[in-house]
Amino acid sequence: MRRSSKKSSSSAAPATAGSTKAVSKEVERIDQFFYTYADRSSGMIEKMGSEKQGYFTLDEWRTALKALRADSISKLKKSFPELVQEVMRPSNFLDFYTYSFRYCLTEDKKKCIEIPVACELLNLVLGLQFRPQVDKLISYLKFQSEYKVINMDQWMGFYRFCNEALEALEDADSACF
Repeated sequence: MRRSSKKSSSSAAPATAGSTKAVSKEVERIDQFFYTYADRSSGMIEKMGSEKQGYFTLDEWRTALKALRADSISKLKKSFPELVQEVMRPSNFLDFYTYSFRYCLTEDKKKCIEIPVACELLNLVLGLQFRPQVDKLISYLKFQSEYKVINMDQWMGFYRFCNEALEALEDADSACF
């Protein structure tokens, strides 16, 4: 991860001197954690709300690590299963799915992602939930030669298709029994 040039101070305003000291220590540990790994990649991109791929501001870092209650690698590793569960909740997944597409738009006015990037992203984001549909869709996208990029409408259509195909299969299964 690359360090952003923006530095800022903590916006926490605790009520007591004891809690101020604890919050200050926590922020200090989170900041130290940021600077220790500032030039390495991270899997918390969506949680940070990062606006630019590969760059995180200190505020984005603080917000994410405070939300995860992590100020070290070991605490971050412990929080990962909970983070995955949170993202996979149906009420949160659509936001994550949309964010994943937008995150791959690496230039300011870019509106589409290239087919190879879309295939990898589909595999990562939808692969666990919809493996058969994702495999067939990726196979088709790699085979076809008409499209070079995928836009947001197409990206969202993939998700709707996978959900509707799954619902249709579940309805067919319940009708058979």
